[in-house]
Amino acid sequence: MAYDYSNLVKQTQHWAEQAQITGWINDDIAKQIHQHDTHTSEILFSTDDLDGSRPLIVAFMGGTGVGKSSLLNRLAGKAIAKAGVVRPTSKEVTLFHHHCITMQHLPNALPLDATKLCQHHDDLKKNIVWIDMPDFDSTESSNKKLVLQWLPHIDVLIYVVSPERYKDQKAWQLLLSEGAQHAWLFVFNQWDKAQQEQYIDFNQQLHKAGFVNPIIFKTVCANEAQPDEFSSLEASITTLSTTHIIKQLEQHGTQVRKLALGQQLITIKNSLGSSQTLQKTFDLWRTQWQLSTKVLQEGLAWPMQNLATYSAEHAADILLPQTNIYASLWDNWAQSRFDDALNDFIITLDQLEIPVSPFKQHLQAIREDAPTIVQTQTELAVRFALTNPGNVIQRTFLKGIRLCELILPLIAMTWVGYKVFMGYYTSNLLDNHYLGIDFAVHSALLISLTWLIPFFILKKAQPSLKSSALKGLHKGLQNAFNIIDNEVSLRISTTIEQHKAQLDGLSVLIKHCNSNASDQNLSVTSDNPLARMLMK
Repeated sequence: MAYDYSNLVKQTQHWAEQAQITGWINDDIAKQIHQHDTHTSEILFSTDDLDGSRPLIVAFMGGTGVGKSSLLNRLAGKAIAKAGVVRPTSKEVTLFHHHCITMQHLPNALPLDATKLCQHHDDLKKNIVWIDMPDFDSTESSNKKLVLQWLPHIDVLIYVVSPERYKDQKAWQLLLSEGAQHAWLFVFNQWDKAQQEQYIDFNQQLHKAGFVNPIIFKTVCANEAQPDEFSSLEASITTLSTTHIIKQLEQHGTQVRKLALGQQLITIKNSLGSSQTLQKTFDLWRTQWQLSTKVLQEGLAWPMQNLATYSAEHAADILLPQTNIYASLWDNWAQSRFDDALNDFIITLDQLEIPVSPFKQHLQAIREDAPTIVQTQTELAVRFALTNPGNVIQRTFLKGIRLCELILPLIAMTWVGYKVFMGYYTSNLLDNHYLGIDFAVHSALLISLTWLIPFFILKKAQPSLKSSALKGLHKGLQNAFNIIDNEVSLRISTTIEQHKAQLDGLSVLIKHCNSNASDQNLSVTSDNPLARMLMK
């Protein structure tokens, strides 16, 4: 059971480390998860002399001056814990155990220099280790730290109060926060100075805290022996020191810890948002990007006009490699508008209570890549536009005219040559005059026109380099916008996939936390006397 919980905590901490790195949880949540303590009582003591079982760990806890140390001294029959009127009195942890029980080792969080070890030879108390805890409500911060460090190792907490201190808020808050994990017995000490109304009030407080029928012992630690219920307290602890009850306490504490961890994970899971909510991010981005591209196109219209003019005038230079003039198109204004689009998108996600850190991490690269994308796409499009000016119809028409410019003069010259040859041949046969001056003039005009007309059309129908460059700029900018949109959408999709993986991981952990793998033979039923010691 303890091993199962330990593994569960390790898996949860591993999940938290990954979620923290990817931004799904903040440092505070990760710190809270790493504060889960997997320590248990059995790691402290050797069990070789106890037939393989371990001792019951019982601790006195309470405010300053309530008599915790006096009770332990009375139990031991000698002064082993420091008791007095100086406050705070207890500044260290005192362990009182049978001589056959040896300390296996103390965890690093439990310093030996703040632990006093005392032994006894009473075989009736062989299976019990008594601990006197520091005054939890003292001004010494180290006292509170010691108490919190020892709590995971305790089976039964004896909460000691006095007539003056039974409403102590600091110790009471500890009871409310840690109460469900332990078995509790209550001691109203200095009963000779108390009133019945105080006892009733204390009983009612415990009932409100979750103890249906708390066990409260009235004790008197005075110089003169007075009748009280101290012996009943000893007898109750002795009855709890059996192997079966110790295992019941272990199982109960572990199950409470698992449920508490599960509740924490459910809270974290709810804070991550649902998968349905994250699916809305695509539509949110498209809406935001449509507005932003409209603003960018309007704002970049004038710079593109100037850049198109420059490109037309320096077409030969533009076609050379290593041309960087298009880097000026995506200026600080354009980058600011693009950053605003991403920031507005992030703000909208935050308003939907979606963790925004993962989106910020994934979108940071596209912020930096946007200028390069725009420069590359516009330069490529302008190069192509200047190399192939005009549209397909224009280019096809101009190819036809160029062909006419070559073929038509050849046809005219062939026709004139044919006429010259036939006129010469006919004139010899019929003794007519050879072709006259009019024919020569007309032939020259015909040949000239068949060349000049296509040449003139080519000159006039040639596409404007500026228009071609401007068209290339618009096309390149649109291509760049599409690439940026696709890159952002891809990163959103990746983030959503990560979110699903986080939710799936949490669901598995929560399922394990809520799984009831308890041994039914160790379950504490309502008719069990131990049930009175457990908080509901």
